Order: sequence, then structure tokens, then C-alpha cells
Amino acid sequence: MRLRQKILKILINFYPPFLGAGIRIKLDKKNKKVYVSMKLTWYNRNYVGTQFGGSIYAMCDPFYMFLLMEMLGSNYIVWDKKATIDFIKPGKSTLHAEFFIDDQTVEAIKTEVEQKGKALPQFTVAVKDADGEIIARVDKHIYVKKKK
Repeated sequence: MRLRQKILKILINFYPPFLGAGIRIKLDKKNKKVYVSMKLTWYNRNYVGTQFGGSIYAMCDPFYMFLLMEMLGSNYIVWDKKATIDFIKPGKSTLHAEFFIDDQTVEAIKTEVEQKGKALPQFTVAVKDADGEIIARVDKHIYVKKKK
């Protein structure tokens, strides 16, 4: 594990937007997955007593970009380009999301970058409550280009 990865693994749970929203991150380097959870607390509860929408989005924001950066390596530029969130039902318990990109998708992105000069992959993550019911879907569009 590189030094940057070690520091990220230690400090990511102390990143102020995550810490303030009660967001907890677990990195599974072996399986290339990120697990994110957020308990319902007084500091991320909205006016009507459910999870604040901004906190739900925050728990999904950087992880596809992080995974692609690690999987593609330092020869690629990887940026978040666009995101949308569809709130399905109110979050009233601990929420969970799991981020994963398979090797075939990474190879397809590399191929598209080689052929077209860039790739704009889209990923969707389901945010689920403690009962496993989907409370939101987040679509992330990522920009990928090879460094010159």
C-alpha cells in the first residue's frame, strides 16, 4: 500500500464534511470496495426528522473517482463531472452505500480513452436504510483522460 493510500485510509474518517455528518468509511483494498455508512443523529437530521439530503449526497460524493484513480494509476486524469440524486424515500435509520468498480469496466474505460481521447463513464449507487430498502440513487458521471 502506497503512503498516500495509508494516509487516506487513516484520515478519511476525520475529513470535516464526513466527520460533521457522521459519515463512516471502510476501505476494502483487497476487493477494491468502499463501504460508507451514516447514522441518523441530531447533527444530520433535517427539519422533519430524517437524514439531511446534503449528507446523503456527501456520503456518495468522491468514491467512484477515488476508486478509478487507484485502479487506473497515475497516467490518467480522473475528475467528477456530474451527479444527480433521486430521493426515493426518507432516511430514518443508519444508511449504507457500497462502491465497487470491476476490472472489466476499468479495461473498457482504458479502451475508450485510447480510442476517443477521453471517457465519461457513469456509475450508480443505491443508498439503503437499515432494512435494506433503497432510499436514494446517486448517478455519478466521471471524466477520464490520459495524461500527456
